[in-house]
Amino acid sequence: MVAIIYRQYTGEPDLPHIISLVEHELSEPYVIYTYRYFLNQWPHLSFLAYPDDGSNVPVGCIVCKQSPHRESRNRGYIAMLSVHKNWRKRGIATSLIRQSVEKMKQDGVQEVVLETEFDNAAALALYESLGFIREKRLFRFYLNGKDAFRLTLSVAPYYPLPPCHADLNYRAIYIAPTYSDSDDESSK
Repeated sequence: MVAIIYRQYTGEPDLPHIISLVEHELSEPYVIYTYRYFLNQWPHLSFLAYPDDGSNVPVGCIVCKQSPHRESRNRGYIAMLSVHKNWRKRGIATSLIRQSVEKMKQDGVQEVVLETEFDNAAALALYESLGFIREKRLFRFYLNGKDAFRLTLSVAPYYPLPPCHADLNYRAIYIAPTYSDSDDESSK
């Protein structure tokens, strides 16, 4: 199996590849200005996936943004996620989502939202496996008349390891001390 290389969006030369992937794999049409809106303002939140075989054509992409929502929450948004049909079921979409969410998390995002067609079982299963929950159904959301589900992921705060521990691979969970009535009696 060919390994996959992931990298951030680097500029206008990547745009035709993203447009091609999205047009061939998603049902919603977008104009060039929609792509540029996301990619020019939040290039660090968009990623491409390439096979590690010397190819310069990506097989997957994710396009995202992050902004305040209702003046109280820092919200990330997954606008487009596309993996070429011949490259699905290899964890590419999962990796693209995780990389984008991790970047958003570093910027203080509190939640990530997206919409997907209500009958796209594969997409719903993917997002739900990553912790997204269905928030609501949006009737006739897409231009083709289909309904959508809005999915939301609550994001825990980002706490980077200090530089001296950055190479360690462990997790720590704070466990609060427990007290019982007998502890109170013995301290008197």
